[in-house]
Amino acid sequence: MSIAFRHADAVRSDHPQLAAGALYATGIGPTADVGPRVASYTARAAARLAGASESEFPEVLAWRRTFSRMGLKPTQYRCASESLLRRLRKEGQLPRIHPVVDLCNALSVAYAVPVAALDADRITGPVLEVRHASGDELYTTFGGDTEHPAPGEVTFVDSAGRAHARRWTNRQSGHSAVGEHTSRILVVMEAMHDGGADVVPELLKTLAEELTAFWPAATEAAVLTSSQPEFTFDSPVSPDARTP
Repeated sequence: MSIAFRHADAVRSDHPQLAAGALYATGIGPTADVGPRVASYTARAAARLAGASESEFPEVLAWRRTFSRMGLKPTQYRCASESLLRRLRKEGQLPRIHPVVDLCNALSVAYAVPVAALDADRITGPVLEVRHASGDELYTTFGGDTEHPAPGEVTFVDSAGRAHARRWTNRQSGHSAVGEHTSRILVVMEAMHDGGADVVPELLKTLAEELTAFWPAATEAAVLTSSQPEFTFDSPVSPDARTP
């Protein structure tokens, strides 16, 4: 089945500064040793943090302004890259979860841009859209509990009505988290700062190179714009993805 990933027109209209990219990769596995690459990217972030707190980074400030416009308190709900940078500053390292997630998290702190990796087989097509929630979408926490996004909240919603994120770039869903059995991934990166349109293509290229270096991964990627808002990829239908 082909699945189209896109940002809804209303989201792009509300946030014209959005710079986004998407990447689909197959052949992913859980055993690659990405430690040296993760260390390199986190060292880059740590060096930047030595000169300023993450709250001063233009990339983070832009997302804080975005959260404020959405009616969210930015120090209560942080975008994913800010949360990771904050953890890196306080603990000196990032948690090790899965090679793909570890790479994406390391790139996220290096570029200070939210990077979300989803198990593509856990997404129900034909559309995955970043849109305002109606309130009846189903979100699964990493602990297995279920929630409903607040009406109007920006989230990733698939064709089964499953929400794959809360508060846009704040928190991903446990349902589509990359894990031991993941073999196909969709990665989304979103920037709001000035210069994001230049950073996202570089980040996409870097991620693709890293994935193909560690796995026999076949990758497809695209920069998403208001004139070319969709990225389409082929993913087998998974029975699990259709579980309500």
